[in-house]
Amino acid sequence: MPGSMPASPSSGRGEPVIEIRPVRPTDYDAWLPLWDGYNEFYGRAGATALDPAITETTWKRFFDPGEPVFALVADAGGSLEGLAHYLYHRSTTRVEPVCYLQDLYTTPARRGHGIGRALIEGVYAEARRAGLKRVYWQTQESNTPGRRLYDRIARHHGFIVYSHDA
Repeated sequence: MPGSMPASPSSGRGEPVIEIRPVRPTDYDAWLPLWDGYNEFYGRAGATALDPAITETTWKRFFDPGEPVFALVADAGGSLEGLAHYLYHRSTTRVEPVCYLQDLYTTPARRGHGIGRALIEGVYAEARRAGLKRVYWQTQESNTPGRRLYDRIARHHGFIVYSHDA
């Protein structure tokens, strides 16, 4: 399990200091609304919501030492304000595994306050600690606010993602 990241300073607007840390088993009730918000952002709510078994399995993977799936949360004095889920996998273009940042979410009220950036930097730090040299992710083309951040802290390689459910 990854180690705790140093706390980041508040924005100076009376907001609590944010600690980027690994998710804990006791965080489930605070994590679930973030997970649901993330999925709703990408259109997975109501009739298109994920099967609860996916949520249950995802949660269990974070705490299974045999799984290369991890989660960080942004903890603002006991209130979770964001999440980052990431996984390590092999690559055909590198000897060492790479890190895929699969899910990133900040509560709407706290967007633009540095939490997303702090979570990404937390994933960068965990990847370095694991000996990985590449972190990558994807987002929807229409995610303009997210892309503004990503363009500042990473490089867009111009790929377009395709998928097909087999």
